[in-house]
Amino acid sequence: MYDGAEIHEATLTMLAITKLGHSYDLFAPDIKQHHVINHLTGEAVDEVRNVLVESARIARGNIKGLDKLIPEYYDGLVLPGGFGVAKNLSSFAFDGAGCEVNDDLSKVVKQFALVGKPIGALCISPAVVAAIMDGVEVTIGSDAGTAEQVEKTGATHHKTSHGEVFHDAKNNVFSTPCYMLDASISQIAEGAENIIKQMTEKGM
Repeated sequence: MYDGAEIHEATLTMLAITKLGHSYDLFAPDIKQHHVINHLTGEAVDEVRNVLVESARIARGNIKGLDKLIPEYYDGLVLPGGFGVAKNLSSFAFDGAGCEVNDDLSKVVKQFALVGKPIGALCISPAVVAAIMDGVEVTIGSDAGTAEQVEKTGATHHKTSHGEVFHDAKNNVFSTPCYMLDASISQIAEGAENIIKQMTEKGM
C-alpha cells in the first residue's frame, strides 16, 4: 500500500480477470523503490528494494520487466493502484500534476492508447494515466485535492463512489476509485470485477 502495488487491488483484479474467463500476464519496472515503508508503523526504514523483485511476491514469481511488455500480444492493459504508482511509477505523490512518469510505463500506455485497446486504472492509477494521455477523462473517486491535481494535467475528473466505473469512450480508458475511498475489501473486489467486466464488454 504505502510503497508499492496495493495488494488487494492487484490480486482481486487478477481474480476478476480469471473469473470472467480471461488470462493475464504481470509486469513491473526493474527499478529501485523510492523508499521502503514499515507497514506496521507507517515509518520509512533504511532499506533498498527493487520494484520488480517486490512485485514478484504478488505475482508468485510469474512476472516480467515492464520493458518486455509487447502491446500487440494483449487485449487490454490494467493498472492497479497503491502508493507505488505515485512514488515509483511516477512522482505524482510529490509533484502532483507536474509529475514525471516512468518511461516504460508512459510508452506502454501510449502504445495501447494509439491502437484503441482498453486501459483500466484503479485507485490512484488514473492520475498517472492523466499525466500521460492528453485530455483523458477519469475518476479517482471524490478526493477534491487529488481531483484538482488530475485536472491540472488537462484531464477531466468525474466523481464516483464504490464499485462505479467511469468509461472515457473516446480514449477507451476505464477507471474506478477503489482505495481512494474508505473501502472494504469486498468493495475493492466489486470495483475490480466491474472494471474488468466493462473493459471486456465495452472496450474490446
